[in-house]
Amino acid sequence: MKKSIIFSLLLAMGMSASALTIGERADSAYNKEDYRQAIELYKQSIEQEGRSSDIYYNLGNAYYRNDNLGKAVVNYERALRLNPTNADARTNLEFVNSRIQDRPEDDSAFLANLHHSLMSAMTPNAWAWTAFIIFLLFAGAVGLYIFSTNVAFRKTGFFGGIVLICVFAYTLMLASDSADYAQNHDSAVVIVPNTQLSSTPRAAKTANDKVVTIHEGTKVEIVDSVATPDDPVSPRWYNVKINNSTKAWLRASDVERI
Repeated sequence: MKKSIIFSLLLAMGMSASALTIGERADSAYNKEDYRQAIELYKQSIEQEGRSSDIYYNLGNAYYRNDNLGKAVVNYERALRLNPTNADARTNLEFVNSRIQDRPEDDSAFLANLHHSLMSAMTPNAWAWTAFIIFLLFAGAVGLYIFSTNVAFRKTGFFGGIVLICVFAYTLMLASDSADYAQNHDSAVVIVPNTQLSSTPRAAKTANDKVVTIHEGTKVEIVDSVATPDDPVSPRWYNVKINNSTKAWLRASDVERI
């Protein structure tokens, strides 16, 4: 009798464990400070259960706890691509960025930075709905201009309609740019302790080959790539930019695309 009770309990415990999703098992491993196991389970969850801002955020946390700053940055960035309003991911990304060795100054134009800030304020769907609401207001302004007999109301409808159609067009642009940005994979992050920017797509061989060392967590923009099958270390090199100014080559194997 006792053996059957013990067997039933073990069976129930096994069924309970199997009922957990991969993400829940990853959370459990993370809470037990088994960060390597949590990383593998979060990656499995993404492959089998789908992507989400929260799962990338959790994966970034696990990488950070495992002292992989570059991988942490990659996954916080991915979390924000899917949901720009994920405040926890943004806070943690800013914290990790404050710890990386290379922090080049942003030399982008003020208007470009403002546009990017506005674009990142909401999801693409939220911007699309905002554009739709503004269009309805524009239609109301047109109706006010056409059907009102009051001169003041007609002026309000006319000038208000001009302002609203301009705001509608820009909001539509924000929705489009936000959607494109979420699908853009031209940005990458250094995931090795350090790598070298080279003036040519090969390892430096002479003193004439200009070399600059950058460190883990540095974000770059991929401009071009070239296959190097004869290179025993990296069969591909990326031509990258840092802050719209520095342009050089680095091994593709040293970075991970966001």
